[in-house]
Amino acid sequence: MTDLTAESLRITEIFYSLQGEARESGYPTVFVRLTGCPLRCTYCDSEYAFHGGERMTLAQILQEVKSHPARHVCVSGGEPLAQPNCLPLLTALCDAGYRVSLETGGAMPVGAVDTRVSRVVDLKTPASGEQHRNRMDNIDVLTGRDQIKFVICDRSDFDWASFTVDRYRLTERVGEVLFSPSYEQVPPRQLAEWILEAGLPVRMQLQMHKLLWGDVPGV
Repeated sequence: MTDLTAESLRITEIFYSLQGEARESGYPTVFVRLTGCPLRCTYCDSEYAFHGGERMTLAQILQEVKSHPARHVCVSGGEPLAQPNCLPLLTALCDAGYRVSLETGGAMPVGAVDTRVSRVVDLKTPASGEQHRNRMDNIDVLTGRDQIKFVICDRSDFDWASFTVDRYRLTERVGEVLFSPSYEQVPPRQLAEWILEAGLPVRMQLQMHKLLWGDVPGV
């Protein structure tokens, strides 16, 4: 059994907001943003989480989470799985009765994540500059409770993502396949038209939090 007072993580921020993406979009959610990331995607909107942060024990993190009136928790980054103690944190949150999602970039193995967690795996498109870091073997361990996201920066990204969905039969493997327009790079209407023209069985999503509050931290 994990000692919640002995294990710690470096945390950039813990905040309460509406989930802006994926299956839980719109739900009041507590976000736990871990510090650090091995990737440098061209469209990254959380570069402030690459460095710094505050060391907190798992017990302190859970105490802060419990101070907010939400039953949904999203563990994000940076890249949360770059810190090994992310795994016991996810389990502790599940044990505490929360509905937990994990936002991960797909460059780290996800097989050891608690099976109660919904893994939202962001497969990196060519325009991200980090396509070569995708661990495609992660797809083999994903289930119907998990989700795969593609951030689309241009038409080439869309074509690559469409090919990947078909090649790996992603809509049959996971609960949600999400296509998201890169903020202020692809007009949402353009992506919608591409999806409709291609007849893809994917879910288009917009980043609700950015529509409500803009591209700022802590929302």
